[in-house]
Amino acid sequence: MESVQDVQYLDDLLNKTLHLHITDGRMFVGQLKCTDNERNIILAMTHEYRQPSPADVKLAAERHEKGGLPGNVKVDMRKRFLGLVVVPGQYIEKMEVEGPRTPHLTLEADAFDVLTSR
Repeated sequence: MESVQDVQYLDDLLNKTLHLHITDGRMFVGQLKCTDNERNIILAMTHEYRQPSPADVKLAAERHEKGGLPGNVKVDMRKRFLGLVVVPGQYIEKMEVEGPRTPHLTLEADAFDVLTSR
């Protein structure tokens, strides 16, 4: 059974931009619209980010070397717009919220700091 604080926490997250990292290395960035008891999450206005393929990394390294540029090679993640997506909860490894904390979340974090500093 959910507590009032749990419901308030989820309510505060609605329409916030989330970064969901899943088990296959992809990341989805979109606005939280819905969740359920199985931790499935529905995001709107979603972009998918994927690690570059080995071929992309090799090509970037060759271009970097050919140009005689110093330093490390940087290869951007691949990005595409998906729109409305359902991310199955079983595959979510990490969830990040974009933007400042809400006051009640800050209060909980401060209370946690007080409890752990004893």
